[in-house]
Amino acid sequence: MKKTTVHQVTQLSFLPRLFPVNVYLVEEEDGLTLIDAGMPFSLKGILKAAESFGKPITRILLTHAHGDHIGALDSLKEAIPTAEVYISRRDRALLAGSRDLEAGEPQTPIKGSVPQNIRTKPDHLLADGDRVGSLLAVATPGHTPGHMAFLDTRSQVLIAGDAFQVRGGMGVSGHMQPLFPFPAMATWHKDTALTSARRLAELQPSWLAVGHGRMLEQPQDAMTRAIERAEAAFREVK
Repeated sequence: MKKTTVHQVTQLSFLPRLFPVNVYLVEEEDGLTLIDAGMPFSLKGILKAAESFGKPITRILLTHAHGDHIGALDSLKEAIPTAEVYISRRDRALLAGSRDLEAGEPQTPIKGSVPQNIRTKPDHLLADGDRVGSLLAVATPGHTPGHMAFLDTRSQVLIAGDAFQVRGGMGVSGHMQPLFPFPAMATWHKDTALTSARRLAELQPSWLAVGHGRMLEQPQDAMTRAIERAEAAFREVK
């Protein structure tokens, strides 16, 4: 596990050289907010890292309900039963194992590893613009129908889940990066993901923190170029 801290946000990267799966600890006055729950084997590393802060994990926020972002959720909830779990209203269904689409959504099959046996039920359902401590919830559908990103309003660090990737090349969700194709392969609707990427770029984050890859300082130019490349690539296939 590799640990990197920027302002009040600490990235914990599991298997960083092979298949980086990142979770984030956000330090607040009253404790720690964990963003995403990684893989099942992430449990010990998350608990050990949290212990080093001398503060409890009080909240678990999920960007989306793919298996590499909720893998340790049940074991974390067992270890910290007081931690409250947050997910978007839309991705609550994915967390419960449903790939059913809602009326009005693009009727493209939901991709990726949707869990079938998660016991944990969310305590809170997030909507765009909600505040959780210092974090602003930003609806970023595309990778999944209910994908969420979180902006730390103290420092403008953006935890973007799989709306962007850095591993294998900077890319928008749904735009295939051959050196690390997995986020694109698991993306539900590319055009929706592109719209969400544009919205995140407008936030002008100071750092970009994603589910797969290193943290990126002053990412505006890289985000803009990634959006332009995705726009061109998506036009070609239409």
